[in-house]
Amino acid sequence: MIQIVQQAQGFSERTAIRSYGQNYSYQTLLEKSEQIALHLLNGRADLNEARIAFIVNPSFEYVAVQWAIWRAGGIAVPLCVSHPYASIKYVIEDTRAESVIYEKAFQDLVAPIAVDFQTSLIDLDEIGITVGLLPDVHRDRRAMILYTSGTTGQPKGVVTTHKNIETQISSLVEAWEWNQDDQILNLLPLHHVHGIINVLSCALWSGACCEFLPKFDAGTVFDIFLGGRINVFMAVPTIFYKLIAYWQELPVEEQVRITEGLRKFRLMVSGSAALPVSTLEKWQEVSGHVLLERYGMTEIGMAISNPYRGVRKPGHIGMALAGVQVRLADEEDKEVKGEAGEIQVKGDNVFLEYWNKEEATKSSFTNDGWFKTGDIAVVEDGYYKILGRNSVDIIKSGGYKISALEIEEVLRTNEAIKDCAVIGIPDAEWGEIIGAVIVPSEGKAFPDNLKAWLLDRLPKYKIPRSYIALDELPRNAMGKVTKKELLPLFQES
Repeated sequence: MIQIVQQAQGFSERTAIRSYGQNYSYQTLLEKSEQIALHLLNGRADLNEARIAFIVNPSFEYVAVQWAIWRAGGIAVPLCVSHPYASIKYVIEDTRAESVIYEKAFQDLVAPIAVDFQTSLIDLDEIGITVGLLPDVHRDRRAMILYTSGTTGQPKGVVTTHKNIETQISSLVEAWEWNQDDQILNLLPLHHVHGIINVLSCALWSGACCEFLPKFDAGTVFDIFLGGRINVFMAVPTIFYKLIAYWQELPVEEQVRITEGLRKFRLMVSGSAALPVSTLEKWQEVSGHVLLERYGMTEIGMAISNPYRGVRKPGHIGMALAGVQVRLADEEDKEVKGEAGEIQVKGDNVFLEYWNKEEATKSSFTNDGWFKTGDIAVVEDGYYKILGRNSVDIIKSGGYKISALEIEEVLRTNEAIKDCAVIGIPDAEWGEIIGAVIVPSEGKAFPDNLKAWLLDRLPKYKIPRSYIALDELPRNAMGKVTKKELLPLFQES
């Protein structure tokens, strides 16, 4: 049996999920996920790793659907609730999903799928009670596909097995001392490893409670915190930045009340993007907590973390988690000591493959099995410190890892654009914001409706915020765009 499901049986009467003001027990979650799983099987013995996509808002229903797919022997493919149809279509086409489960709010969005693909649509509200048996799912089987941007332009499907997921969860439960009395507020997207594994799955593995807030609002978040239920909080630096800004505008007596409430928390974690030291220091003033920084990515879950008990070094991501092998290597994949190198990771936490991308999978690993993260770091007094990426084509903004190449490919389809280059611009709130340098087509003006045009083709978080027009892009002798020359143009403007 899937480990997280098996453990839930020991917490049957405890509250597992709180969403839309309602509490749901572990027993209710087990019953609902079994009901959906039997519907998916429809008389079959096993889904045998059929891909089942689903688009459901963060809620009890989301968790029930995810568990149902696993329990039926399928591969869960969570879809982003804010993506346009073009992005949804890409994932369905790439995974060749057998079915798409949706809630009513997304009925119009997913309707074209039935026409474009041989994919059945399942209305979550219309799933009834079915009698049957569930398969025995081995932990080596594929469990989930999450899409992540990379240097190849289009997002790649990261395939994790149940064993990968169990390892990722159990290492964090041990490192961060999760227990059944914990209650965590989940504000994070549930098509990313941060929200799915670090928050939701760690809580449910431990018999704790995960509370969902469908839409971020700083005032509502602080109200929930002051309610006294929540004692663990994890977010991206952008969320902490927004909470700090809200707190600073409050009357002094309200600031004091919030700070006193936050001091009672057990743990606060920041991740998915570099945390500016200034944000860490300001949040410490607001909450009394030194945020725990950690390091991970879709392909590996979490690999490195500052200690739960011990010194947390600002600007550092910490030390390797138990059971995870980490090393620094040079450009020839030889381990280095006492100098900067690429972070490489090995262990049961590391993903199985990129979906249907054999060459991309092979090139992401060394000959002796180390996963190459692309992040450059040094070790200082035993703590890893990130220096940057070995690729200028990955932008980290608001917790998202965004491919510049993907955005460039879309921009170049606009007839008014001859050429373009997309870069990340350092920003205190977002980590980086997206900047685009545009070379207009001959005889064409800079397109004034570009943002609206892009919104039909890309998720909102991938839309550039700053634009510069040039007659031509700077290139090196090999004809490659020298993006480092572009950043000063944005800083000057």
